[in-house]
Amino acid sequence: MRIQSVEIEAWDVELTEPFGIATGAQVLAQNVLLELELESGVRGLGEAAPFPAVNGETQTDALSALSAIRDELVGYQGTDAQALSHAALARLEATPSALAALEMALLDAACREAGTSLFQHFGGRVARLETDITIPTGGADEAARAALRAMSQGFRTLKVKVGGKAFDHDLERLRSIAQAAPRARLLLDANASMPGAEAIALVRGLGAQKSQVVLFEQPCLRGDYAGSRAVRDAGIRVAADEDARSLDDLAALHAERAADVVNFKLTKSGVSRVLGMIAEARRLGFGLMLGGMVETRLAMTFSACIAGGLGGFEELDLDTPLFMKDDRLEGGFAQQGPNLDLSQLGQGHGVTRR
Repeated sequence: MRIQSVEIEAWDVELTEPFGIATGAQVLAQNVLLELELESGVRGLGEAAPFPAVNGETQTDALSALSAIRDELVGYQGTDAQALSHAALARLEATPSALAALEMALLDAACREAGTSLFQHFGGRVARLETDITIPTGGADEAARAALRAMSQGFRTLKVKVGGKAFDHDLERLRSIAQAAPRARLLLDANASMPGAEAIALVRGLGAQKSQVVLFEQPCLRGDYAGSRAVRDAGIRVAADEDARSLDDLAALHAERAADVVNFKLTKSGVSRVLGMIAEARRLGFGLMLGGMVETRLAMTFSACIAGGLGGFEELDLDTPLFMKDDRLEGGFAQQGPNLDLSQLGQGHGVTRR
């Protein structure tokens, strides 16, 4: 395959409600769409989904990184970014959401040209997946209503954003959710905003309902391995997110006994790096989780293809398309409530413009 042309554009998507986390909120997904056309006429689509509140990366950063390497991409024949010049690859690695967009588009185009789906490309193991749904930051009554609505739609796992507010606010909100949905699995996510002792107190504050908490994602600051280890030692399973961006990070997490599960995100690390990290995480004995930033069905379907293709993921957080009013895209996985179906996926990731 050889790239004939490259289109890069800002891709702003309005959300149904603010997507709030401990470090900030998005009211508009300010993403980037990358479209490659091969000499054969086949096209490949990729998405950059920077989230400034998580790592400071912006839409402008992603646009700039992709625009800087546009000329080098014309005539490029690789199916990943590794054969680009050192300068181009360094530019992309400094802006992981842009790297992820390019790698998505390259693999999408390659699979379309070969007449196969990304789900099959990655192994085709599990065609039907189940995602959680996020309860963003907000008040206790609002959170309880969101939990009831999610359960009525068939969701079993609620990902609850905590941190960034007073401890009593978080505890009241969490108690309201647990009472409204007593059979729900609760996955807490502090986005690196809590001391270990506070995270432990938050779970224990649920009393008898603390057993609903199945995982606490990134309770402590990136690099606070002692804090995360203390949470684990209190009998609470911990998932690393901000702490897990590279192979070196995985080695540190393992050495420090700071996580049970690793949450992989394409936009956080890039496709090739995530695939390598997944293999290493399996070797080290970590549980596997796959999530994302605030992404449309394009990036989320790509992630689902990895999860279903490889198999073995215990938690999936692929819900952000549900928070979007109009993503101007169609295709990809079929969804009914928490259930994602890849069995009828077409070529590549199957997502096209409307």
